[in-house]
Amino acid sequence: MAMGMKIGSGAEELPDNHDINVTPFIDVMLVLLIIFMVAAPLATVSIPVDLPAAAASPRPAPQEPVYLTIQPDLTLTLGESRQLRRETLAAALREDVPDPEQRILLRADRQVAYGDLMEIMSVLSSAGYLKVALVGLERASEGS
Repeated sequence: MAMGMKIGSGAEELPDNHDINVTPFIDVMLVLLIIFMVAAPLATVSIPVDLPAAAASPRPAPQEPVYLTIQPDLTLTLGESRQLRRETLAAALREDVPDPEQRILLRADRQVAYGDLMEIMSVLSSAGYLKVALVGLERASEGS
């Protein structure tokens, strides 16, 4: 910013400069930015600590999913290979999956009638297995 001075005038007649000089402010901010950029990676370094052993028992691993498959001819398959009849489904589930809180993943062929699917779900419900999830394939999006 330029200041004009009249020739022959005294110092008491100089105009006051009321603008803030932001150059030192910008310099300080850049220095702080550099300090934080250098210090941030140092704050994430873990400190080696020799921790004591815990007396609590370890948590059990999550259970493997249990699949029940209904084929077009209404054949039931528990897991990947055990063939069942509708009459023996409840007993086989109690034998293979003793925990009724275990989620049963139900896979049904496209050709299985809705009524047949509901009968199987009714058998599961009456056996105490209330956590039943239906498995399907995702459709490819139309945009791709």
